[in-house]
Amino acid sequence: MPRRRGLTVRFLARGVLAALLVAAGVSHLTWGRRGYRIVVPDWATRLLRTDKDAIVVASGAVELLLGAALIAFPRERGRIGAAVAAFFVAVFPGNVHQWRTGRPAPGLATDRARFVRLFLQVPLIAWAWWATRAR
Repeated sequence: MPRRRGLTVRFLARGVLAALLVAAGVSHLTWGRRGYRIVVPDWATRLLRTDKDAIVVASGAVELLLGAALIAFPRERGRIGAAVAAFFVAVFPGNVHQWRTGRPAPGLATDRARFVRLFLQVPLIAWAWWATRAR
């Protein structure tokens, strides 16, 4: 039964990942919205031709959609997992910007927390990839 146990662990890992994405999305759209603007680099607003608030709202919406999709579309989990991993890569420059500028955001009030957050991105990417693979 080791194969069945592995599938169950991955199933649970997908569920937890989905819940974290939904919680992050909700925070981007509600209580944390103002604070997350700090994380958005100025170059991103120029590149996307929009303001920081719109980027925060868009990233929150993407998190909500990805989290819901992980649960709602189990047959597409590989593609959705790749999209989640790509999203984690895409938001990494914001984490670097926040660390470099030393500005606090929700849950990241110290230089140490902001620095440690940089290294959390790799396990998040690996988690998304592993939890959504077929076998």
